[in-house]
Amino acid sequence: YTEEGNYDLVGNNTPVFFIRDAIKFPDFIHTQKRDPRTHLKNPTAVWDFWSLSPESLHQVSILMSDRGIPATLRHMHGFGSHTFKWVNAEGDGVWVKYHFKTEQGVKNLAPDVAAKIAGENPDYHTEDLFNAIEKGDLPSWKLYVQIMPLEDADTYRFDPFDVTKVWSQKDYPLIEVGRMVLDRNPENYFAEVEQATFSPGTLVPGIDVSPDKMLQGRLFAYSDAHRYRVGANHQALPINRPRSEVKNYQRDGQMRFDDNGGRSVYYEPNSFSGPTESHENKQAAYPVSGVADSVAYDHNNHYTQAGDLYRLLSEDERTRLVANIVEAMKPVEKEEIKLRQIQHFYKADPEYGKRIADGLGLSVPQQVK
Repeated sequence: YTEEGNYDLVGNNTPVFFIRDAIKFPDFIHTQKRDPRTHLKNPTAVWDFWSLSPESLHQVSILMSDRGIPATLRHMHGFGSHTFKWVNAEGDGVWVKYHFKTEQGVKNLAPDVAAKIAGENPDYHTEDLFNAIEKGDLPSWKLYVQIMPLEDADTYRFDPFDVTKVWSQKDYPLIEVGRMVLDRNPENYFAEVEQATFSPGTLVPGIDVSPDKMLQGRLFAYSDAHRYRVGANHQALPINRPRSEVKNYQRDGQMRFDDNGGRSVYYEPNSFSGPTESHENKQAAYPVSGVADSVAYDHNNHYTQAGDLYRLLSEDERTRLVANIVEAMKPVEKEEIKLRQIQHFYKADPEYGKRIADGLGLSVPQQVK
């Protein structure tokens, strides 16, 4: 809740995502849902999609690593993931990425421990967070940003708008800018949590978006979901209503519970001194060129960062990563899917691919050796 309206930073506990083009998002979600015939989870669909979407390799490697199962909500980092834009009063801008670093330290769970907890107490994460805040052990995160000059986007070795990639912290160091502390629990969970609606498109002056394709899709997709889930007037609910004054001409709709704007003028422009649209806070301009079209990304280096991540891990961490992947891939029905995915691991790092192939009792395909 800022002095100039609400600002939502909708992020993730990983710095990257499985896909980088919003057009693929519905299909990705479908693979995580239940099979329409068996109504069971379908590992074949999951790995078939990932093996045909090599840009997912970086996120898959994080997901299957130790960090795939945080011990608590307090013991994990947070990320804005996407690239955003900061613009100052003079109209000068920079590209920016957000990092929330937990001050509790990172802790994770082994799969067998996580399975045991899920069976015994499926509310474990909610309970842990509530109890920590209630007893005054307030969870906190330091907020850092990486800042990239606008012109660097044209020459950086990775596409800075590709959400399956990270920016090297050696190239763009973390800069501490703030701190987030969770200092109270909700008084009513439904009113303050279930009815909360966040959207990457909820911005304030000085914070803009980037050409990131996934972000561009999320800008309108979240509000669509809110209108379906909560209603057309979700922004008027107490939890979502800005603390600063808002003047608009939105009227009517289901569950309009206030005076609906009363008898005031309800359109703009008008001759009755109603609020006028402000042009001071529009998104800052930036140059574009080319033809408007539906096109793929120009850069297809899906393996460097996934391989770098694998090589950063200790031997114990690599062993657990490989074991998690092997266990997850065993139920896949088609061998060709397994072989196709093994190729991706091998291209990231030969040892990575070979160890997974060995675990599955398969050979690394000859064409990638």
